[in-house]
Amino acid sequence: MTARALTIAGSDPGGGAGVQADLKTFSAFRVYGMSAITAVTVQNTLGVRGVLAMPPPVVEEQIDAVLSDIGAGSVKTGMLGSAGVIKAVAARLTAHKVRNLVVDPVMYAKSGHALLEPRAAGALIKELLPLAALVTPNAPEAERLSGVKVRDLDGAKKAARLIRALGPALVLVKGGHLAGPVCEDLLYDGKVFTVFRSPRVATKNTHGTGCTLSAAIAAGLALGLPPREAVEEAVHYVAGAIRHAFGLGAGHGPLNHHWRQG
Repeated sequence: MTARALTIAGSDPGGGAGVQADLKTFSAFRVYGMSAITAVTVQNTLGVRGVLAMPPPVVEEQIDAVLSDIGAGSVKTGMLGSAGVIKAVAARLTAHKVRNLVVDPVMYAKSGHALLEPRAAGALIKELLPLAALVTPNAPEAERLSGVKVRDLDGAKKAARLIRALGPALVLVKGGHLAGPVCEDLLYDGKVFTVFRSPRVATKNTHGTGCTLSAAIAAGLALGLPPREAVEEAVHYVAGAIRHAFGLGAGHGPLNHHWRQG
């Protein structure tokens, strides 16, 4: 049967992040991609200019339409924006008994623009994290979820322990915001820490990196890979997509999602 994955996230008209990046990533893994739009953003490589949020019932109906008909081997969430949308998403994923859920706790755009309402973090923690097979915060998001500073690998470990106590089966604290010549992504399963290392590329073309990584993990899970292998493959894929980035736009350019196809 064809592997299928659903992304629940915001739209990026520039194609570098959000639903557009997720669908490109699914395609690169030969996974059939579907989407439920949570917000329409106005943005390009220079930053976010505006956001129009979808009403929670519209998000619910999109999820129901897809999962009741086509189904999905995995689901990932990206930008959710508000507590109302988070609660709606959690309710529908629970109703459809989704198991392979990857939560990318999107809080800020690359430009620093807030993409999650200040009071919505509590709903994310209470409603969605307990459903997650894996949550993928970057350092600032890990700090907000855990309450501890994440400046190095030791800080990432402390945050990972606290975040896992909130309910997700696995926590991947991404190392893109940390200093050093090597990017260290830290995976924690409650017992064992695993560090995935990639050479850090000196480039500004990293728009959509977090979206792409979580989508690649979801694609791996949809294909039947064990979580640890799905993460390892996703880290390798994103590293290549950064190395082969196009250099489009005047700001933070998008990745090359189809770098393996030439």
